[in-house]
Amino acid sequence: MLRTDAAYSPFNFRSNSPLNPIYLAWGIAALATAGVITRPFKWPEAIWAVAGALLLVVLGLLPLPLAFEAIGKGTDVYLFLSGMMLLSEVGRREGLFDWVAVLAVNHAKGSPRKLFLLVYLVGVVITAFLSNDAAAVVLTPAVFAAAKKARTPALPLLFVCAFIANAASFVLPISNPANIVLYGNHTPALGAWLMRFTLPSLLSIVATYAALRWTQRDALAGTCEANLEPLTLSASGRVALAGIAVTAVVLLTVSAFDIELGLPTAILGAATALVVLVKERKSPLPMIREISWSVLPLVAALFVLVEMLDHTGVIKALAALVQRAAQHDEMGAAAWAGGIIGFGSNLMNNLPAGLIASSTVMQAHSPERVIDALLIGVDLGPNLSITGSLATILWLNAIRREGEDVSFMKFLKVGVVVMVPALVLALAARILTG
Repeated sequence: MLRTDAAYSPFNFRSNSPLNPIYLAWGIAALATAGVITRPFKWPEAIWAVAGALLLVVLGLLPLPLAFEAIGKGTDVYLFLSGMMLLSEVGRREGLFDWVAVLAVNHAKGSPRKLFLLVYLVGVVITAFLSNDAAAVVLTPAVFAAAKKARTPALPLLFVCAFIANAASFVLPISNPANIVLYGNHTPALGAWLMRFTLPSLLSIVATYAALRWTQRDALAGTCEANLEPLTLSASGRVALAGIAVTAVVLLTVSAFDIELGLPTAILGAATALVVLVKERKSPLPMIREISWSVLPLVAALFVLVEMLDHTGVIKALAALVQRAAQHDEMGAAAWAGGIIGFGSNLMNNLPAGLIASSTVMQAHSPERVIDALLIGVDLGPNLSITGSLATILWLNAIRREGEDVSFMKFLKVGVVVMVPALVLALAARILTG
């Protein structure tokens, strides 16, 4: 006879049935993550993540209030991304990226290898002062334009945009929104940050350049176009450039006062777009339609999936494990924690990985060395795969708009060579320097 008491119910958290809601919730999360990574039927990543989040709520595996609370936690990220995408679209439409491309090509003097280095150095600066998401959103269109004008293969230069966005993302607290997420909106003071992360950042940037340059050596052989006729930047293009420059200064300033970055970025992005639209007397609808807004529900769904892990006790168990390991061997705990979260970020995306790590270290009261190692893993680990970080997903959307695409396996073959040595060196530098 079928038992119906609460203790035996397949939807009771204490049940050992295969239909236990914990197992069911994890299964849905795993399938949603697999959908984001593999994109069955070539459907956008957001569809799979949102479908997984909705299933958790519809099946009663995550209470609706908790789902809404989780979505609300991402408000600052949504605002930040919206502002950056607006700035990028204004720059693209007003010829700013074509102007930058001509400058870069002429400075390369016919050498694809020198152009590769110039793009890499610019990527370091943009990532450090505007964030890794900005490097993916703002730099990628300019680099594609540069490759087209130089008549050189675009993919090696586009790879730079993806890899440097993560490799340089712990130079400063503002270099990656995940930094602020992991420290619970209370990042270390700038001086302390530089003391702890300057050497790991330098090793990450240099190692990533060397490995990526080696993987692309054949494609960068030969010569490219040089001495292109300089372009004149239009008045609206100058407005776009000024908007990006002001945004960089404002972000650096507000981060020093421990103020969230999303609202200032959204305001500046919207203001820049508004000035250009009013100046040219154009409708905002064409610009709005060109922006990849699907990234916002993708991020919201990822927050919901993380909330499910907290709701089912996974984070509590991880906190206990980290706490015991740190008490036994702090350096060893930092090493394996940074490595696991680095590789694990590619299975779930580094934004939810950062949220999980943040909740874990707060509950475990982890030492500074362990937290910093987790941050390096969250920031740098995603260079292994195209779904490892939000910045890489934004980069993927940007290159698809230009007619390029990179499969999961193609990126992985490069990522294995590039990410692993950089992660090992950066973690070693932080752990061994105390």
